[in-house]
Amino acid sequence: MQQALDILAVSTRGAGLYEITDDVAGWVRGTGFQLGLLTVFCRHTSAGLLITENASPAVWRDLQRWMSHVAPEGDHYEHSDEGPDDMPAHLKSVLTGNSVTVPVSDGRIMLGTWQGLFLAEFRRAPHRRSVVMHLAGQ
Repeated sequence: MQQALDILAVSTRGAGLYEITDDVAGWVRGTGFQLGLLTVFCRHTSAGLLITENASPAVWRDLQRWMSHVAPEGDHYEHSDEGPDDMPAHLKSVLTGNSVTVPVSDGRIMLGTWQGLFLAEFRRAPHRRSVVMHLAGQ
């Protein structure tokens, strides 16, 4: 078994979903691995990773509305060091999680037809996010 590791930098324009499927798939192809297990890990506590539908932007908008309903901004949080969107961003990150695992076969990530891999930015301000890609296989 071999391993490969790299870091993907993702620049965000503020809160929203940013599809990183093509970047990750391109990196996997470049490793030359034909079979393996890919782990993608977000190194932040106010952003997350998720796999969801990549065909309809309505899905993304609905997810963002739902997240805002579940973890609304406001002054009712004890932790607000970086502003009113700080603690809600942490809560949303916990809900989405910070890593996903995807099988690799024939040198390709095995996402379903309508699936995409997304970085979820939960802060209003633009950020530069760091996403670790680790592939174990052959």
